[in-house]
Amino acid sequence: MIEKLLSSQGQDRILLLSGGPKSHLARKSMFAVGMKKRLLITQPNLRPQVKHSPLNGETIISNDNPPIEACIQELIDGKWRLTHLLNSKTLEGVLRSLKFHTTPGCVWAGALSYDLVQWTQPICLQHPPVEGEILAILWLVEEWDESEVHLPELPNPVKMDGEVSSHTDKEHAEVVKDIKKAITAGELYQLNFGRTWEGPLGENPAVIFHRLSVNNPAPFSGFLEVADIGLALASSSPEILLETRNGKVMTAPIKGTRPRGSDYDQETLLRRDLVHDQKERAEHRMLVDLERNDLGIVSKPGSVLQSRFDVEAYANVQHLVSQVTGILDDNKDGIDALQALFPGGSITGCPKTVVCAAIDELEQRPRSFWTGSMGWIDPHTGDSTWNIMIRTLEARRTIKGWHGKVVAGGGITIESNPDSEVAEAIWKAAALRRACGWLNPDTSPMIRGELGTYPLYLEQEKFKTNENFKLKLAFIDNLDSFSQNIIHALKDLGCEVEVFDGRGEIVEFKHDAIVIGPGPGRPEISPLSMHAAQLDTNVLGICLGHQAIGLTRGMELIESPLGPVHGVPSTIIANGEGLLKEGKHVMTRYNSLVLSGSGNLKITSSDETGTLPMEIRDGNTYGIQFHPESIGSSGGIEVIAEFLRRIAHA
Repeated sequence: MIEKLLSSQGQDRILLLSGGPKSHLARKSMFAVGMKKRLLITQPNLRPQVKHSPLNGETIISNDNPPIEACIQELIDGKWRLTHLLNSKTLEGVLRSLKFHTTPGCVWAGALSYDLVQWTQPICLQHPPVEGEILAILWLVEEWDESEVHLPELPNPVKMDGEVSSHTDKEHAEVVKDIKKAITAGELYQLNFGRTWEGPLGENPAVIFHRLSVNNPAPFSGFLEVADIGLALASSSPEILLETRNGKVMTAPIKGTRPRGSDYDQETLLRRDLVHDQKERAEHRMLVDLERNDLGIVSKPGSVLQSRFDVEAYANVQHLVSQVTGILDDNKDGIDALQALFPGGSITGCPKTVVCAAIDELEQRPRSFWTGSMGWIDPHTGDSTWNIMIRTLEARRTIKGWHGKVVAGGGITIESNPDSEVAEAIWKAAALRRACGWLNPDTSPMIRGELGTYPLYLEQEKFKTNENFKLKLAFIDNLDSFSQNIIHALKDLGCEVEVFDGRGEIVEFKHDAIVIGPGPGRPEISPLSMHAAQLDTNVLGICLGHQAIGLTRGMELIESPLGPVHGVPSTIIANGEGLLKEGKHVMTRYNSLVLSGSGNLKITSSDETGTLPMEIRDGNTYGIQFHPESIGSSGGIEVIAEFLRRIAHA
C-alpha cells in the first residue's frame, strides 16, 4: 500500500493507515486513488470583525457567519470541473447534501480543517483564513484497496535549512502565563495552545509520511494529496474523534502522556506516575465530562457513558485514554454527531465556545488542518470514522518546491508550568521536524514496545432510581461545556426540559423549577441568570448559577483565595440543611471564583478548610458550587434528584 502511495504521484490520493501497534479502535488500512468526484469547501469573504478579547471575558457570540461555500467537482478529460454548488449555514447541512451525489455503498473520504469551527461554534474568527483558502477536501470513494501495509526502513531525510517558528520560547512561555491569568479570573478552565514551525521540504510529502509511519507509527494515521492544488497532509495521529456505527456513537479522548520505559519495571513506574498525577487526571476528567456533553447533544438521555478508561501504550509513549459511548437519538446520525463534536475537545479546551474564540485571539492565525479531522463518512447511513489531526505535516507546493508546516502544543491549566509547557511542545514537534529534515536525526536509541492496554477503574456511577419526576423545568445555558450532561440527567429523571440562552432576553418562566447552569466568567454576563436568581420560585443554581444566587442576596464574588480548582474531586462538608446529607462528600469542582460573606441566606456546605461556601440555601432556592453531573462526583446525581424530590413533594 505504501508502494502504491509513492507510485501515484501527480494524482489525488488518500491513505487511511492503521499503522504500527494495532489499537482496538483502528481496524484496517485503506488506500484509494483515481477518484472522479470531490467536494471542496473554501473560505468565504468575511466582513471585518470587532476586536475583542475572550481571555478578558469579551467573547462575542454570533451565529451570523456567511454560508459555507462548497462545490462538487468531477474529473472530466483529466481536469477537475465544477458541476454543483452547495450552500449551508452549517457543516452538517453541507455533508447532508452529499447524499444526493452518492451511490449507496460508497463513502466520502478526506480531511476537514480546524477552521470549520466557524460553523460548529457560535463565534466569528478575528483571524480567519484568506478568502478562497481550502477548508475541506472530500473525495467520493467507490472502491478501497485494503491490502496489507509494509513499511521498509528509509534513509535519513534530506537536511533542510530555513525553518522558522511562530514564537520564541520566551514568547511561548508568556502566552502560557496569559492563559493562566484568564483561568484565575474564571474566564476558562483549560486551553490548548499551538505553536508553529515551518520551512522548505527536500522530499515529496508522501516520502516524509512513509518515514513518519516507520519512526512514529500510530493507529489513526493518514495521508492525502490534492494534486492540482498542491496540498498534502501527512498525519501520524493516535487519537480518534468519532466513530458511528448502526445507531451507536463513540469517541476516545486522549489526555495524559508519559514515555515508554527501557524495561518492564521502569515502564510500570512511569505508568503509575501517570495514573496518579493530579494534573493529568484532572485534565482527563475535564475532557471526559466535555465529550459526554458533546455526545449528549445527539444521544438518548441515559445512554452516554464512560465505557472504558485505560492506559494505552503505543510504540513510543503511554497515554490516558477513555472511551465514551452513546446511542444516537432516533432522528440523529453520524453527520449530526460530527457537527456536535467538531473540533475535538482534547485540542481546544473547556468551555469549548470560549476557548475556541480565545485560541483565535492567542494564535493570531488560522490553524488550517492541524487539529482538524481526517476520515470518511457514508451520507446514506451516517456511519463514519474521523481522527484528530495531531502530529501532522501540512505541505504546500510552491514554485520553489514543497513547503511544510508543523504545529504542536498542549493543554494549559492552572497547574501548568510555562517552561515545562514550552519543552513539551518542542518535544511533541520533534519527530515531525526530524522527518522533514529541519532537525538533525536523533542518534539515541528509541524505546519502542508493543501495544499494551491496561484497564483502570471507571469513576462514573450509574444512578438508579425508581422515581420518575414528571416536572417541567427551565434550564439556563451559560456556554458551559457540561450543560448537556445536566440536561441529560434531568431528562433521565423524567423531566421535560426547556433550554434558554443565559445571554438572551428576559423571559417569564412558567415552569415547575429553574436550573441555572454553570459557565465561564462572572454571572453578570448572563442577565437571564441574574433575573432567575431573584425569583421567588424553585431554583437550583450550579456553579455560575450558585454565584448568581449569592450575588442577589448580598454576597461578594472574589477570586478564590485557595486558587482555582478544575476537574478535581474535592471534599465537601455539609451540615444537612441543604441538598447534601450531613457529612463529607466528594464532588468535582470547576471554579476559579467563589462567594464571600454571609449575605441574606444560609451556607449549608463548605470546602474542607471550612472557609469557602460550597452550598447555599434561601427557602426553595439552592446553590451548589460543585458539579454534580461530573464523572468525579460520587453520588452527584442524587443531589439533583433530591432537588426534584423536594419540588415534587412540596
